[in-house]
Amino acid sequence: MDPASQDINLNSPNKGLNRDRSDNLSDVQEEGAMGNSAHPLPPGLTEEEAEELRIELTKVEEEINTLRQVLSAKERHSSELKRKLGLNPLNELKQNITKSWQDVQTSQAYVRTTEKLGEWNERVTGSDLYKKTQETLSEAGHKTTAALSTLGTAISRRLGDMRALPFSNSFR
Repeated sequence: MDPASQDINLNSPNKGLNRDRSDNLSDVQEEGAMGNSAHPLPPGLTEEEAEELRIELTKVEEEINTLRQVLSAKERHSSELKRKLGLNPLNELKQNITKSWQDVQTSQAYVRTTEKLGEWNERVTGSDLYKKTQETLSEAGHKTTAALSTLGTAISRRLGDMRALPFSNSFR
């Protein structure tokens, strides 16, 4: 069906007119109104009532197809607008994540938790045990750095001494 020739206005008096029937779903038509003529009538249903129901079913199926076409056209239009605005799924995801994170940060639970963690941090870092541990670890770090530096200097000196030996020239 040519999208330019379709009337997607649901209130249009031309809705359903001048339509190419080739785009209808064949399985819907086979199971729908057109396929019912071979089936026997249910008990208590006259031929006239069955015909009215078939006509109504055909109209409902046409409306369903029209709504599918309208939805498809709206989705294409939405995609085109998003493309023109520079919106893509990745940008939308980023915006959603950013907004969700802002919502979390402003939530009461997050604010209370942050306050409690701040209080605990102040208590821990202000304690004598923490200060002593920090000093001990800092001192151990300085001593380790000095030892590794001394070791590196010693290794460099030994390698320099080995280069000066007469037999090392044969390996070059």
